[in-house]
Amino acid sequence: MGDVQLWTGIFVVLTFGLYIYIAYASRVSDTAGFYVASGGIPASANGAAIAADWMSAASFISLAGIVAFTYNGYAGSVFLMGWTGGYVLLALLLAPYLRKFGKYTLPEFVGDRYSETTRLVAVVAAIVVSFVYVAGQMGGAGVVFSRFLGVGTATGVVIGMVVVFFYAVLGGMKGITWTQVAQYSVLIVAYLIPAFAVSQQVTGIAVPQIGFGQILDELNGLQQDLGIASYTEAFTQTNMANMLLITGALMFGTAGLPHVIVRFYTAKNVRAARYSALWAIGFIGILYLTAPSVASFTKLQILQDLRNTTVGAAPDWFSNWAEIGLITTAAGDPISTAPETAIRFNDILVNPDIIVLASPEIGGLPAPIVGLVAAGALAAALSTASGLLLVISSAIANDVYYKKINPQATEARQLLVGRIAMAGAIVVAGYLGINPPGFVAQVVALAFGLAAASFFPTLVLGIFYKKTTAKGAAAGMIAGLGVTMAYMIWTIDIYGNSEGLFGIPETGFGTVGMLINFAVTLVVSQFTEKPSQQMQDLVEEIRYPGSPRTPTPSA
Repeated sequence: MGDVQLWTGIFVVLTFGLYIYIAYASRVSDTAGFYVASGGIPASANGAAIAADWMSAASFISLAGIVAFTYNGYAGSVFLMGWTGGYVLLALLLAPYLRKFGKYTLPEFVGDRYSETTRLVAVVAAIVVSFVYVAGQMGGAGVVFSRFLGVGTATGVVIGMVVVFFYAVLGGMKGITWTQVAQYSVLIVAYLIPAFAVSQQVTGIAVPQIGFGQILDELNGLQQDLGIASYTEAFTQTNMANMLLITGALMFGTAGLPHVIVRFYTAKNVRAARYSALWAIGFIGILYLTAPSVASFTKLQILQDLRNTTVGAAPDWFSNWAEIGLITTAAGDPISTAPETAIRFNDILVNPDIIVLASPEIGGLPAPIVGLVAAGALAAALSTASGLLLVISSAIANDVYYKKINPQATEARQLLVGRIAMAGAIVVAGYLGINPPGFVAQVVALAFGLAAASFFPTLVLGIFYKKTTAKGAAAGMIAGLGVTMAYMIWTIDIYGNSEGLFGIPETGFGTVGMLINFAVTLVVSQFTEKPSQQMQDLVEEIRYPGSPRTPTPSA
């Protein structure tokens, strides 16, 4: 066993042991604790949990990679703007009002605001979005295990499934929340330490957000020498229209993600929900302001390491990642089939998922830091996966079983069904993690598009337009989700692989789906029965300060 595997094993055992202990100490015995942690989480802790829930494997593992390689610098800013901007949108437009409405789940809000039929549409949308999203998280866990612990991707995913199963099933939302607080601490420390170390090593400036400005001219010049478009030049990878569409899909999708929205139900009151959002934005900003520097430093080092080098003479980090198939030829063949000539950048394919994970090795940092980064990546993947699995579990157990099948079910019976649903969801998530339809960030970007096309218009109109009708909302969600999903299947590489309409990528079509949802909802609402006066009064009431409603399951 090498030093990297040893230190990774130490950090994984320590952090997983901590998560399981927290889950055991936070175990619950009622549905209020299982679904919303009894609404008693302090704002600062809730903010850290929201940050961990939202900053998934895509943020930790892939964000720097897609900025550096997939979108070549400037164009990658769509992910920074979309994901962080969406959070501001969520905090201002939706979170406080949903908390005041006081329900357990997103489908429960939709059901009470509109109708039981609309609730079922929301259940389907929540499950589809969550499964697409969780596939990326489990896939990210598999990448970490396969590289740093020397096990297969499938084995790595199974290990992640077992750990999530234990602490999510035992503690529900309460256990997940406090575990996510610990996971945020692990992932942010793991992200910042190598970033500061590399910045100090390369530029003599320890703060990476300042230091990376020193190397951009050098990176631009090196890329031009290699025949690659300038790193900081605008619109070299995608045009302005598609940048707007992708940013919109990520932004509105963030504001419609069910596993993020449900976190605001765990706050003590509306005021705590607002402060939770403020804390979360601060915690998220720490990582998102660091990611561009990690992308720049790592790409510069990779280009310098591989320039005028043959495959046989490439550094150890190159061979290590090539062995597990995350560095290949441009055609996707094993790197061993490449000719033993000087490596040309366009002849190899570096998987974006390895950039952050490989950055300590590329920067020559010691094995303990490599192991810490691996533990941080697992924390990011598993924290989001647990939140998504709870959404799936609560949608099935609360919105389908309790509301539709057995309204007389006891607390114990509801908890049992919720835990069984969680276990089933983990098995499906594991399968999707072993067979993901793309790399981590790409899969997650699809989930954001689906959320933007389904939930965002329904929630915004449900809060701000009291005459939105149940039939209008249901028709809008079905149209938005259906059209967007069909477009993604038609255009994604491993399915239809089509060019699509007007060159719109599958990651940007969620904005179009959202506009379709808005249009269909508003048109249908003009010709269908209006909500009762009581519901219209309630919609007016939740937008004004006053006594918050306590989260309770509806009859």
